Amino acid sequence: SMKELSFTMLALASAMLSNVSSAARGVLSKKTMSGKQIGENMDAQNLYAVLTAISTAVLIPITLALEGTGFFSAFKGVVAKGDFTNKALASLMFLSGATYYAYNEVAFLALGKVNPVTHAVGNTIKRVVIIVASVVAFKTPMSTGSIIGSSIAIAGTLMYSLAMNASKSKKE
Repeated sequence: SMKELSFTMLALASAMLSNVSSAARGVLSKKTMSGKQIGENMDAQNLYAVLTAISTAVLIPITLALEGTGFFSAFKGVVAKGDFTNKALASLMFLSGATYYAYNEVAFLALGKVNPVTHAVGNTIKRVVIIVASVVAFKTPMSTGSIIGSSIAIAGTLMYSLAMNASKSKKE
């Protein structure tokens, strides 16, 4: 919330851009998946792999331009502290990337099976559940605004689900 010490407009704008980009990727990918044949063996898994490869190719030069070689000095700094060896830190980073890729691929496969709006709503409720679980697990106090925001997100998701079920019942 805006009363938090760590709040910045840049962080809010970045989070909103991330949400819009994620939803747009889902909608456009679903449109691609449900249309005519776009290539040989281009199912949901392969489409996600191609999108990831293209994203990586685009983002590496941008990252190097904006961050320079700061990553390498930060990596060396963490190793120099003595908490990790080069191999251990590289392994953890690889595992983090691999599990994130697997998580997103499963989400992409789910997108292939459901409506893009349903997928976006499910993704939103997942984020709320993660926030609430983190608050409970780490005993972090929530402000009134955070509680109201989480409640609105949960209620909106519930109403959407009920409306979709009612719509399906009328069609049958």
